[in-house]
Amino acid sequence: MGPTMRELCPDSGRPWFALTVKHQHEQSVERALSACGVDTFLPLYRRRQRWSDRVKDLDAPLFPGYIFGRFPWSQHVDVLRTPGVARIVGFGNSPAAVPEREIEQVRAALASKLPVGPWPYPKAGDRVRIEYGPLRGIEGTLLREKSALRFVVAVELLRRSLAVDVEAEMIAPARN
Repeated sequence: MGPTMRELCPDSGRPWFALTVKHQHEQSVERALSACGVDTFLPLYRRRQRWSDRVKDLDAPLFPGYIFGRFPWSQHVDVLRTPGVARIVGFGNSPAAVPEREIEQVRAALASKLPVGPWPYPKAGDRVRIEYGPLRGIEGTLLREKSALRFVVAVELLRRSLAVDVEAEMIAPARN
């Protein structure tokens, strides 16, 4: 049997849920939900967009098609009625809460000011723990890409992840 809602969400009255939203509507849905009093989290990263005549740095969703919302389940109908919200991510007909720990790990990665970007969900790799620097204490998967080390933080429910460039001296094997 898996973890209970209380174990997944310390604030059990207001767990985090992942919401699927219409293509390229992440920011407008986030604004609409915030205006209705829903605690929202839309992780954004800076990316460079190239067109034939120019290059521009843009803020883009780290997990395209998803935003996170924290609300009591009694408010789920109002959330689903918000224009642009397609559904609440879950299994079968049951919604699944996103663990607070995973939300905090994504927030910490974004706050670190290290280069961050979307990353394919890892299927294999070494579990490591960051021992030094702004991400100290976070566990994730270590990948090597050419000469760079990438620390991958996963959001299990969405089967999505993000990668942060790290230095070798920042990491140690994860404790079991």
